[in-house]
Amino acid sequence: MTMPSDPDLVARYKAASEALVAPGAKYEMVDTEVRGVEMRVLKHAPANLRDIWAMTAAYGDRRYLVFEDESMTYGEAHAAVRSLAAALVGEYGVGPGDRVAIAMRNYSEWVLAYWAILSTGAASVGMNAWWTTPEMEYALEDSAPKVLICDSERLERVLPIHDELQKRIGLRIIAVRADDSPLPHGAARWGDVVDPTTATETLPAVEIHPDDDVCIFYTSGTTGHPKGAQLTHRGSVHNLFHLGFMQDIPKRMTEDAGAPAPEPAQQPCIMAPTPLFHVTANNCLLHPATAVGAAMVLMYRWDPARALELIERERVTTLSGVPTMSRELLNHPDWSSRDTSTLQSMGGGGAPIQPDLVEKIGAALKAGTPSTGYGLTETHGIVTANMHAMYLAKPASCGAVVPTCDAVVRDELGNDLPQGETGVLWVKGPIIVKGYLNKPEATAQAIQDGWFNTGDIARIDDDGFVFIVDRAKDMVLRGGENVYCSEVEAVIYRHPAVAEAAVFAVPDERMGEEVGMAIVLQPGQTLTAEKAQAFMAERLAKYKIPSRIWFLDEPLPRNASGKFVKRTLQEQLVG
Repeated sequence: MTMPSDPDLVARYKAASEALVAPGAKYEMVDTEVRGVEMRVLKHAPANLRDIWAMTAAYGDRRYLVFEDESMTYGEAHAAVRSLAAALVGEYGVGPGDRVAIAMRNYSEWVLAYWAILSTGAASVGMNAWWTTPEMEYALEDSAPKVLICDSERLERVLPIHDELQKRIGLRIIAVRADDSPLPHGAARWGDVVDPTTATETLPAVEIHPDDDVCIFYTSGTTGHPKGAQLTHRGSVHNLFHLGFMQDIPKRMTEDAGAPAPEPAQQPCIMAPTPLFHVTANNCLLHPATAVGAAMVLMYRWDPARALELIERERVTTLSGVPTMSRELLNHPDWSSRDTSTLQSMGGGGAPIQPDLVEKIGAALKAGTPSTGYGLTETHGIVTANMHAMYLAKPASCGAVVPTCDAVVRDELGNDLPQGETGVLWVKGPIIVKGYLNKPEATAQAIQDGWFNTGDIARIDDDGFVFIVDRAKDMVLRGGENVYCSEVEAVIYRHPAVAEAAVFAVPDERMGEEVGMAIVLQPGQTLTAEKAQAFMAERLAKYKIPSRIWFLDEPLPRNASGKFVKRTLQEQLVG
């Protein structure tokens, strides 16, 4: 249950927000028509992401990309981007309206390829690095890119279908970190295409409209093939500004209180532990990190011990991943011995952060506070954000809605519900994607008169703060009663013996579905199902208590972005 908010804190928060969007302010808004729908947009936002990238050339010798033990400055990155952009245009015929796919780990080349592609006016296709050969084939045929830029692992998966794809869509390949891999006909290695020492002084001359596609990100989907969400330059730039707006609110509150806003003691350094083929890492980390001249720390794969080592070595100021990553860091035995004093923000999104984790992050950070946000691929990033004092005051909330957007809660028939009631969250604003590639029916179903149906169950309190009760599909229907999995998970995480927990549906002849739970214990801790149920019974209604509990010795299964894969758990444990 959320504690009543401090009226003075809420009033100061709202006053700061209003000042930031006032006429003449950085986030001033105007009304305009976006793809046939009237909405608010930011008056002073650049027209496209290429303009954002061009501005960062001024950062010169600042470090930019850190991948494990490799490092690259902004100046070096700009030279590589200009070289690749020129090659894409001159040798591969890429231009506005075309697409280029990226399929690789979070290598520095992912970032360089991304900025080069959008600088040509083309759209990048962010391919899930976990995809199998058939999944890659579907996405490549669906998006029909002229070029695929991939690492050796993805190259190996695409080789069996390369010849057919070359015939059908004319696909050509640029291989990254694949010096020992045989190349198919017509393919080239990164080093033979990108030569920063001979790069042109300027990017190719192209015209880019704010509503041109900048990226295609495929949504995971629960059935059938994933859908390619068409992200635009306008939506991406607005998301970038929204992130800045949410960061500026606490600064403005400090200034309004008569205290000077603290000056950063070092270059900002952001760790991105989640895959760049998702909006979480790409739009909500890469974009803002680049825009403010921060360093970006990338990892070969997520490992909490290695992450703590890099946080200490690179003096990371912000870590933003899925909640399980923050919990793993705090639970890791190296947390107390590593220097994490530079961390000013720790949290992220992609899944609800349980209130106990908010409190633990707040207590663990010496120089900062927890933060969270809520958003989807279809919203280019954040719809809401919550951080600093407001997050500690409302730890169950994902925050207030970004300024250019409207949010309502509706019932199953599409009727608006009164404030405070629970229903499906709908969002409208310039951050809504253009649609789903090659899927007009799915687009029409999800986006109606500019309003996007998130499919998530939420409520909005009297202060305008959003509470995600649960993902619409992450719910157990027990005898006609809705059991929201995140609510049950938030309770069991308060037990000191629990390291990881996931709640999911278990088929039941009498009730239709029962509540199941998988638990991984902290090292050296013990807990029985009966004691876990008794602990939850003190805090939850009886029908919400899991009837079946499994204790696992291995970490819970995760997907590429670090979220628990409950479908896999159900198959393993229930059958």
